[in-house]
Amino acid sequence: MLSVIVPASNEAGYIGACLESLLASAPVRAEVIVVANGCHDATASVARSYAAQAEAAGWGLTVLDLPSGGKPGALNAGDAVARGRMRAYVDADVRVSPALMAQLAAALDRDLPAYASGRPQITRAQSAVTRAYARLWVKLPFAQSPAPGFGLFAVNAAGRARWGAFPGIISDDTFVRLQFDPAERIECPAIYTWPMIEGFGPLVRVRRRQNAGVAEIARLHPGLLAREGKPPLGLVRLARLVFADPVGFCTYAAVALAVRVRRGDSGWTRGR
Repeated sequence: MLSVIVPASNEAGYIGACLESLLASAPVRAEVIVVANGCHDATASVARSYAAQAEAAGWGLTVLDLPSGGKPGALNAGDAVARGRMRAYVDADVRVSPALMAQLAAALDRDLPAYASGRPQITRAQSAVTRAYARLWVKLPFAQSPAPGFGLFAVNAAGRARWGAFPGIISDDTFVRLQFDPAERIECPAIYTWPMIEGFGPLVRVRRRQNAGVAEIARLHPGLLAREGKPPLGLVRLARLVFADPVGFCTYAAVALAVRVRRGDSGWTRGR
């Protein structure tokens, strides 16, 4: 059985579409656990309204409504009630394609530890600056590496045994991905979509948080970054990116520069 855990903090505008896509998945024995954490909106009630649709689709649906926020706590609460030996962790703003969950379950059906994700696609942004930034971002080594797992990742029972509770860190997805060597990561061919945050200022805040998350892992969990396995960018590849999309490169570079010169909070920031 596959347990899909969806942490959701004030995601009333997104959780419905996320659940719609999950419940439209190709046949797979699964349950979805929505963990509404510290919400001040209707996230939990919107999620509960899908009970009949979940039953009709053959999915279990559990909604936890936690009084306090924090994504690691939400992930741990979902894990505590999950029944499946395979676990998928899905952000509330993600939409999966119909074939993905069955492909994840098939990929993880093995005794050896395994990590899996789908092929991510960035939702077309409304702002020109985010569209330009995203064009360059998706061509960088991390985004081009197999199963980068941003917004959605899954592990089998042997893989989940590699760590205990989710630690209170910024980048839970990076922490989990780096529990696995590149050869243990599987990218399924089905896609999922993930929105990028809109506007220059928010992009700077999210990029600062991403950088802080990597630095935090390097500090608290030395050795994990050696498992990254992404190809080097290199001058030749960098030059090709510049000439292929100078506007995208300049936008990305401006965000990176602003992260360096602006001070600000490097804690948790919504990814879109």
